[in-house]
Amino acid sequence: MHLTNHDIIELTAFRRHLHSMPEVSGEEVETAKEVARFMSATEPDAIIEGLGGTGVAVVYDSGKPGPTLLFRSELDALPIEETGTPDYRSTIPGKSHMCGHEGHMATLAALGRQFGRQRPSRGRVVLLFQPAEETGAGAAAVLTDRRFNEIIPDYSFSLHNFPGLPLGHVWLKPGTANCASRGLKITFTGRTAHASMPETGISPVPAIAMLMPSLTALSRGSIGTDDLVLATVTHAVIGEPAFGIAPGSGELWVTLRTMTDAQMQALVDAAEAMVQRVAGESGLSVALEYHDVFSHCENHPEAVTLLRDAMDAEAITHEAGEALRASEDFGRFGSVSKSAMYFIGAGENLPALHNPNYDFPDELIPIGARIFSRVARDVLG
Repeated sequence: MHLTNHDIIELTAFRRHLHSMPEVSGEEVETAKEVARFMSATEPDAIIEGLGGTGVAVVYDSGKPGPTLLFRSELDALPIEETGTPDYRSTIPGKSHMCGHEGHMATLAALGRQFGRQRPSRGRVVLLFQPAEETGAGAAAVLTDRRFNEIIPDYSFSLHNFPGLPLGHVWLKPGTANCASRGLKITFTGRTAHASMPETGISPVPAIAMLMPSLTALSRGSIGTDDLVLATVTHAVIGEPAFGIAPGSGELWVTLRTMTDAQMQALVDAAEAMVQRVAGESGLSVALEYHDVFSHCENHPEAVTLLRDAMDAEAITHEAGEALRASEDFGRFGSVSKSAMYFIGAGENLPALHNPNYDFPDELIPIGARIFSRVARDVLG
């Protein structure tokens, strides 16, 4: 199964069209429609829409017993104003595909073209276009959708483009591939006072000033030693923007990040104990909320072997590399299947992911499709 030059031209145009119409997590309605429309031309055996919200699953079934292989991409873009100037730049103010998810979608579309022409010899291939990866909510929503029971995979695979690596060069690390993370929102409530008599109120300022360095000090280790624990203060709000009022409330936002879920629980326990102690000593009431919760992403050894063998067969350079600090909700698919994700180089001199002028290299579409296609052929024939 090979992509033709005509395929590459159309897939590139599809990627650029998606780039021009970004939708953020949970709002990918039009993106999902475009994906379903494009994939319907490959005449799959089934298209499941609205999966986990706006997700789309495209199924190519041999009609014979065998494993189910799931290949996953993301639908969502980011709330970032694009500053690059391609002809196909974002037409939606304040939103853009600065993580390359539109390129991942085009890569799966390339795979769909191949399996539309020739089904696997046994089993099934499922192409999943998943919503809300950026918030960590999408994979969980897909997995809890009752219709996912119809396509539960034996193996799940995904990729992510990675600027900084040579174009087409792959990192594929056994074990932890992405860190666990979550956002901790700490809300303090005290009592306002006149700014001339702050002693008559209860201010959150001392508590927040103490917690900023203290929470950060919980950090230790490194990615290189597979024991990273990181607490990063990202936002703080204190009182009202007025000179006459001593504040009676405040918020502190902290991102907690660890190599594993077990480490995350220990970090959560330590952070919560510290916050409760400082709030109590300051006479403040406190509420804790968690947002954007990501489990760590663990690459299964069997799935890693399948990817490595496929890359060797396709003469694609790869090495173990290292885990990424960034989180990825693909890790949740490891709870239902043997899963693995690899990172494919977008080039050494490109802007970083989430930079406002990033643009996914179109050259990666056929490379990623070759790897996934070879895995499918090796397993399913």
